[in-house]
Amino acid sequence: MPWPAPATAGDTVWLGAIDAEGLATSFIQSIYFEFGSGLVLPQTGILWQNRGSSFVLDDAAANPRALKPGRRPFHTLNPAFARFDDGREMVYGTMGGEGQPQTQAAVFSRYAMYGQDIQAAVTAPRWLLGRTWGEESVTLKLEGRFPSDLVAALRSAGHDIEVLENFTATMGHAGAIVRHADGSLEGASDPRSDGAAYGF
Repeated sequence: MPWPAPATAGDTVWLGAIDAEGLATSFIQSIYFEFGSGLVLPQTGILWQNRGSSFVLDDAAANPRALKPGRRPFHTLNPAFARFDDGREMVYGTMGGEGQPQTQAAVFSRYAMYGQDIQAAVTAPRWLLGRTWGEESVTLKLEGRFPSDLVAALRSAGHDIEVLENFTATMGHAGAIVRHADGSLEGASDPRSDGAAYGF
């Protein structure tokens, strides 16, 4: 590989791991803005994240985003874990702004409720209603792989549709690992990203 390694763009990332004994983790790293809070811890060089920007300093009791104990403002970090009645366990997650909960719901329901294998559930066409990082558009964004009759039906129902390219990174970079009751593992990585699923 070339040295020094060329700098590449980076942002939020989801990581999942399950070991041989079944210890599992689902993890999302995000600093939120390009430079997080803009503060670096001098002793370590670690850049502080900026998820606190979802709070407001308005202390009105009715404001759910007020900076007070017990308040939980909206944010998109949702590292997920599922346990199934048959003994399977799944860690899964994604990056992708407001699309994160939508993508996770799609991956979970395709796998758990519609019987798709985990890679098919991650690869299938996705949508995003709302914004993604750096964009103000709140349209219903669809990957181009959706059938044209579905797109037409959604438009005729009044949705403001924006058709994007196939496998666009706008839809997030999802991944998942499933551990079966017999200890076997399967993983999925998103073809929209440079991620990977590894077992060793």
